[in-house]
Amino acid sequence: MKHLFLYLQGPLQSWGADSRFDFRQTLDFPTKSGIYGMLLASSGDSGPQEQLLSRMADSPLTVVSFASPTGRLRDFHMVGKGYDEKDEWERLHIPKKRDGNRVSVNGGGNASRVTYREYLQDRAFAAFLGLLDDLAEKFAVSLQTPVFDLYLGRKCCVPSAPVFRGLYGSEEAALEAMTAFLADEAGIRGSEPLRPEWIFREAADGSDPEAILLNDVPVRFGINRLYRDRWVVREAFLAVSAPKE
Repeated sequence: MKHLFLYLQGPLQSWGADSRFDFRQTLDFPTKSGIYGMLLASSGDSGPQEQLLSRMADSPLTVVSFASPTGRLRDFHMVGKGYDEKDEWERLHIPKKRDGNRVSVNGGGNASRVTYREYLQDRAFAAFLGLLDDLAEKFAVSLQTPVFDLYLGRKCCVPSAPVFRGLYGSEEAALEAMTAFLADEAGIRGSEPLRPEWIFREAADGSDPEAILLNDVPVRFGINRLYRDRWVVREAFLAVSAPKE
């Protein structure tokens, strides 16, 4: 197994795990489904990809978040107006109520519908993903020459720095590389290095009172998407990175 070191930085990021149409929220850290989507976009593996995802399902993912003074941005979109009801494809996009009837004003015509989006602002994360050697090497190449655009959770969330930062033999080696990378970046910019704040690790079960259950392990992409659960635990970065006596 080899470990990819991914650096996820951008003015906007959004990592949804249980969002609905009207209100699309974001977690405080990248999801496994979002990262896998980025990897498959880079390699051009479109469609359901069940066989490929089955080889990646149990890959360990660790994410480090860096301290940031910025919070979340909540935006809203008006959807539903301007579609041609005579066009079969456009008619499918007209918002409908739970009973299947279209949203309307005074009993006629198409009405706009307000939907909300949440984004993380000016955030950066380091993600360490362990993969079988052939898959790790495949994505290490494709991330540097992606087939499709890479984005941080949603298509409007464009990375502001190269995502791929190296391939390592262990997570420990990748974490050490992260420390050196942050120091180099700070030296180039003449600023203080980013400060790691939290580390998100996968857990075997929910026995830890701080563990959260996420339904973000992709089993099938495409139109009929399917996911399974995993447990994630958040810890203070200094507590896990301090040398042991």
